[in-house]
Amino acid sequence: MKIDSVELKSIAVRTSQYPDDDKSEFLLVGRSNVGKSSFINSLICRKNFAHTSATPGKTKTLNFYLINDRFYLVDVPGYGYASVSQDTQKKFGLMIEEYLIKRKCLKRVFLLVDFRHKPTEDDLLMYNFMKYYNLDVTIVATKYDKVGQKDRVKNENALRDSFELKGNDNIVLFSSVTKKGREELYTIIEGCLGTN
Repeated sequence: MKIDSVELKSIAVRTSQYPDDDKSEFLLVGRSNVGKSSFINSLICRKNFAHTSATPGKTKTLNFYLINDRFYLVDVPGYGYASVSQDTQKKFGLMIEEYLIKRKCLKRVFLLVDFRHKPTEDDLLMYNFMKYYNLDVTIVATKYDKVGQKDRVKNENALRDSFELKGNDNIVLFSSVTKKGREELYTIIEGCLGTN
C-alpha cells in the first residue's frame, strides 16, 4: 500500500460531527501511553502528523484521519490513565460506545498493547468490549524493538495466552522504529477494503 494523501478530516465528540461519506473505517484503541500517535505516523508514513505527547491522555476526541481519500483511521481517547478523572473516563467510554453502535462502516479494530508488558486488565476488558459488538480485532503489540531477543518468544506467548482470540482476530508484532508489522497491517486493511 502506498500512502499518497493524509488529512485530518474530522475531530468529533458526537455523531453529528462524524464524516458522512460512508468510507471504510478502522478504529484504534489502546492505553494512553501505548504509542498510538507513533503507530499512526508510522502507518501513514509521516513524521509528526499525529502529535505524540510526553503527557499520556491528551486525546479527548474522536479523530478521523482520511487516508488516500479511501478509508479512515479513527483514533479515540486512550484508557487506563490515572490522572484522567473517572467522570472524564466515563465520558470517553460513552463516546466510544456511541461510535460503535452508530458506525456501519467500521471494518476492523486495531487494539494496541505494549509488547514489553503482559496485557493489563483494561486491555482484556477492551478486547471483550469489542467482541460484545461482534467486531473483528487485530491486537497490535507495539514497541517490539524495545524487547530484547531473548524475551521476545516469552512475551509473545504471554500475549497469546492472555487473549483468547476468536474468529478472524489476530496478533501483529509492531515497531514504529523498525517498521516491523507495517506491511502486515496494510495487507489486513486492503483485505477489509476489498469487501466494500
